[in-house]
Amino acid sequence: MSALLRPRHRSALVLALCAVLLLVFAAALALGAARLPLDTLWLGLTGRADRLPPLDQTVLLSIRLPRALAAVLVGAVLGLCGAAMQGLFRNPLADPGLIGVTGGAAFGAVLAVKFAATALASVSIFLGQLVLPACALAGALLATAVMHRASILEGRVVVALMLLAGVGINALAGAGTGLVLFFAADDQLRQFTFWTLGSLAQVSWAKLGVALPFVLPAAILVPLHARALNALLLGEAEAGHLGVDLARLKRHLVFATAAGVGAAVSIAGGIGFVGLVVPHLVRQTIGPDHRWLLPASALLGATLLLAADLLARTIAVPAELPVGVVTAALGAPVFFNLLRRGRRDRVFS
Repeated sequence: MSALLRPRHRSALVLALCAVLLLVFAAALALGAARLPLDTLWLGLTGRADRLPPLDQTVLLSIRLPRALAAVLVGAVLGLCGAAMQGLFRNPLADPGLIGVTGGAAFGAVLAVKFAATALASVSIFLGQLVLPACALAGALLATAVMHRASILEGRVVVALMLLAGVGINALAGAGTGLVLFFAADDQLRQFTFWTLGSLAQVSWAKLGVALPFVLPAAILVPLHARALNALLLGEAEAGHLGVDLARLKRHLVFATAAGVGAAVSIAGGIGFVGLVVPHLVRQTIGPDHRWLLPASALLGATLLLAADLLARTIAVPAELPVGVVTAALGAPVFFNLLRRGRRDRVFS
C-alpha cells in the first residue's frame, strides 16, 4: 500500500484540492472555441456583465458558467456517493450503479425520449428541455425504492440482498430500455445514445434548478454519517455495539445516493468511473477515515470531471467529445492499475 498522509497533513491536502478546483474552474470558463480573458471573467462573475460585449455575456453566463457548475456538481456528488457506497458495502469495487440508480435513470430517460420529449417541445421549449432529466431522476428514485423494499428481510435491510436486488433491477431496466429502443426512430436512438455517453453540452440554468434540490440534501446528508461509516469498517455487529443505527444508516445513505446520483445522471447522462476510481485514489492517500475521505472525494471528483469536460470540448475544436468517453478513457487505465496494486498488496483478499 502507498504511504498515507499524516493526520495533520490531511487538511493541507483538502485545501490544495480546493485551490486546484478553483484554478480548473477558471480555466473551464476562459478556454474553448472562443477564449475569454481574465478581466472578462472578473467583470462577469462580479455582477458587472453589462460592461461586456453581448457575445461575451452569452458565452460566459449562459453557456460556460452553468456548464462548469454542472460539472462541479455532478463530479462532486459522484465522488461523494461512490465513497459512501464503498464504505456502506465495505467493498472497494462498490459503485452507485450497483443499487440500480443508473439503470432506472436510463429507463426513465429512454421513455422520455420516446414518448414525451418531442411532444412537449412542440408545446413549450422549456418543458421539452426538462422532461428528460425529470424522467431520468424519477426512474432512478423508483428503482431505488423497489431495491430497498426487496432488500428488507425480517424488518432489517440486508446488504447482500441490496446488491442482488440492484443487479436484478439493472437487468430489468436494461431489458425495458432495449425494448423501447427497438421501437424508437433513428433520431430518438441518436439522442438517447448521446445521453448514455455522457455530455454537459445541453446543460442550462433550468436543468440545474431541477437537479439542485436533490443534489444538495445528498451532499449535506452523506457527510453527516462519516463517523457511522468509520464504525462500519469494523463490521455490522461491531458498529451496532458502538451504537450505530444500521437500518437508519443504510436507508439514509441509499436514498441520499439515489437522489444525488439520479439527479447528476439526469443532467449529464452516463459518466463512468468517477464514482469508482476517485474514492480509491483518495483512500490510498489519506486512508479510510470518512471524515476526510468524503469531502476529499467530492473535491477530487469535481476537479476531475471539470477537467475532463474542458478536455472534451477543446481537444477537437470545433467538434466536441462526450465527456463520458473522456472519463472512461482516463479512468479505465487508472482502475486497472489499482486492481494490479490491490492484487499485489492483497487488498481484495
